[in-house]
Amino acid sequence: MINRKFRLTLALSFGIMATGYAQPVNRHIVTPEYNALQHKLASGWNTWYSNSFLSHVLLPEGFAINICLTRPGNPEYVKNFFKAADILKRPEKIIPGLRSDDGSYTSITVTYKGETINIQTAAENDDQYILISPVNSKENYVVIEAGLLWNRKGLTGRQGNTLVGKFDQKNITVYATANPVQDAYSVTTAPHLTFKSIEVLGICTGKQRTLTQIESVIEKHRQKAQRRIDSYGELSESFKAMQTILAWNSVFDTPNNRVITPVSRSWSNGWGGFVLFDWDTYFAGYMLSLFNKDLAYANVIEITKAITPEGFIPNYQSPYGNTSWDRSQPPIGSTIILNIYKKYKERWLLEEVYNELLSWNRWWPRHRDREGYLCWGSNPVEDTLKTIEHHNLQAAAFESGLDNSPMYDSVPFNKAKNTMDLADVGLMSMYIMDCHSLSEIAGILGRKNDVGEFDKRAAQYTGRLQTLWDESTGIFLNRRIDTDIKSYRLSPTNFYPMLAKACTQQQAERMISEHYFNPGEFYGEYVLPSIARNDPAFGDNDYWRGRIWGPMNFLVYMGMQNYKLPEARADLIAKSKALLMKNWKADGGVYENYNSVTGMGGDVNSADAFYHWGALLTFMEFLEKGYMSPGSR
Repeated sequence: MINRKFRLTLALSFGIMATGYAQPVNRHIVTPEYNALQHKLASGWNTWYSNSFLSHVLLPEGFAINICLTRPGNPEYVKNFFKAADILKRPEKIIPGLRSDDGSYTSITVTYKGETINIQTAAENDDQYILISPVNSKENYVVIEAGLLWNRKGLTGRQGNTLVGKFDQKNITVYATANPVQDAYSVTTAPHLTFKSIEVLGICTGKQRTLTQIESVIEKHRQKAQRRIDSYGELSESFKAMQTILAWNSVFDTPNNRVITPVSRSWSNGWGGFVLFDWDTYFAGYMLSLFNKDLAYANVIEITKAITPEGFIPNYQSPYGNTSWDRSQPPIGSTIILNIYKKYKERWLLEEVYNELLSWNRWWPRHRDREGYLCWGSNPVEDTLKTIEHHNLQAAAFESGLDNSPMYDSVPFNKAKNTMDLADVGLMSMYIMDCHSLSEIAGILGRKNDVGEFDKRAAQYTGRLQTLWDESTGIFLNRRIDTDIKSYRLSPTNFYPMLAKACTQQQAERMISEHYFNPGEFYGEYVLPSIARNDPAFGDNDYWRGRIWGPMNFLVYMGMQNYKLPEARADLIAKSKALLMKNWKADGGVYENYNSVTGMGGDVNSADAFYHWGALLTFMEFLEKGYMSPGSR
């Protein structure tokens, strides 16, 4: 099966050329607090540009210092740097290192043409400092470009041995600590300075500084960033992995004047500028709330404001009007936003998103209810909207977020009802959780009538979900709507009734003892595979056909929190963290998914090497140890 990344990128390339939508997205902001928050975020030097880890950009001007690599006499010129698995054979290899959220310190290691260099930066008093140090030297060139991003107003150029940017409110001059070499054959049309990569090079703005001065400023900010990491004690390396990937993937979306955290820079590049996936972005916001309230709020608000005129949060939103007009994705938003609220207790966050969450909750029973059960689906939409895969089984699987899960192999898609003919345990469980969370939010906001509405729907669907319990196998099973036949294909979603508090303690214990700890199904050195190990599709090792995914482990953990299952919780936390650390320590990768047998993330080309929800594998340990409790750091 063609994986989601390829399918969506291919279709998007045609959609961009064919549609006439304006670049900005429509979103209705209702609180002054959120406008002020985004204004504060979108300022200063940071790695704002989604197309390269090595572009350092000043907002609001959009002036960029692009670090590029080439070799004399070689036409290859690397300007856009991405973190990728070795299997993709990109010319550059990068390991993102310690950095701050706000760009005041960054570090990264780059290998190119047999040479490795370390790049550190610092931002202080509106000036940028860059230190480029060879680790092992070759006769490569480091090219420093001056750029002007997003068609912002201004001028860039070269004056002697400096680069300049001229704007209405300020002028920027870029200085170097070495004299540039003359290389008229560099494959770039931007104003630039070229340096041999065998020497330590300092770059700065504002005024000429010595290499020692640049090193001193950078070291001060490095120590500050390191102290923050060290403050987490035994969780310091876990925090570093999570904070690093979320900070590196935070970018500026200029048509909408907003800071967001897409799943990865590679995905944003493939989608023409940015892409926000529904549950991915909510999970990012949840993790960010551990250490950066503003970025957390920005992400959960922006994906909620992506709501369609039909009243649902879409599977994806991207530039040029490309949105999944036919389908949604797992309804986890209200639960995550409620948990973030409980940490910071700022009522305006709930006020900003409540109406959209209410609309989304009401949308599910109107459009995905079949005989009292909820089923994944896809609505018919006009072809002119260029929605990728609509009104078929594949589109309905995309709505589940489990794009090619074996659970949906050969399940009929009912075009008259716009759904699969499958009562889905996972969807019903997450929807009931959504009702519970919205009931609590409505109570906080004084919406008493809405509380009753949510409680009524939660009770209704809890009753129906409980009919999917299978006593003989000791777990909840999906069931065909058309034939009433049970599906014995098991995935971690079969544990999700614990999220809804829809099972008894005894039922939860049976699921854990007979299935979680069952090495023929889910247990092993690495957990949890996305389909049971004894399923014929497990060996495919292809996306949701057997690989391990952070969001599945995390949702199972959230369900376990509702029951007395201390051994299973401890086991899931430890094994999930070990899986993340295995790859993080090996190559600085936080992968989209992992091999359930070897634990490797980079063994297939469909697993993005720097995908933020991979860090969910360690985030659960922070929850377990109380770091998200009200009043915690």
